[in-house]
Amino acid sequence: MKNFFLSLVFCAIPFFAHSQNASVEQSTYGIQSGILGLWFHNEAALSEEIALRSELGFDTGLFAGSYYDNVGFLLAPVISLEPRWYYNLNKRQRKSRRTDGNSGNFLSLKTSYHPDWFVISNYDNISVASDISIVPTWGIRRHLGDHFTYETGIGFGYQYYLTGSSDFFENKHDAAINLHLRIGYRF
Repeated sequence: MKNFFLSLVFCAIPFFAHSQNASVEQSTYGIQSGILGLWFHNEAALSEEIALRSELGFDTGLFAGSYYDNVGFLLAPVISLEPRWYYNLNKRQRKSRRTDGNSGNFLSLKTSYHPDWFVISNYDNISVASDISIVPTWGIRRHLGDHFTYETGIGFGYQYYLTGSSDFFENKHDAAINLHLRIGYRF
């Protein structure tokens, strides 16, 4: 009888070991690339389910028209801050799925600033209008192996072009869409 209870206790240990709550990592760094850009990011934990993502990178733009001979290509700098709520970490852990590197579904409020510091383009004298956008976003992040990740998200929000940053218009606001598909490497 004593051996039976001892065996039962040892068999029950793995079930109790998984009773802890899953949480976002304290800090994680990485680089991501997508169809329209390249970004370096950091995510720092604010609570068990909320992380603050800071991002520095380049957004890509394509343009064409009767004024240009060929299709134009540009890379413009972007700075983003994005609080993310990873809402399904505990569910993923209960199903024995990965949660390392903040692998899970998230809701976020992506705030981006495109400064008119410089532009890399195949045309000379190209500039961008500085803007700030705020876009509520839903997305997922998953891991492939130990370091590679993929991420996708979709959101709809607000964009405001800063006055005086461009000769084309003043005080203009518009709708903004965040539609991204990225592959990355986590350090």
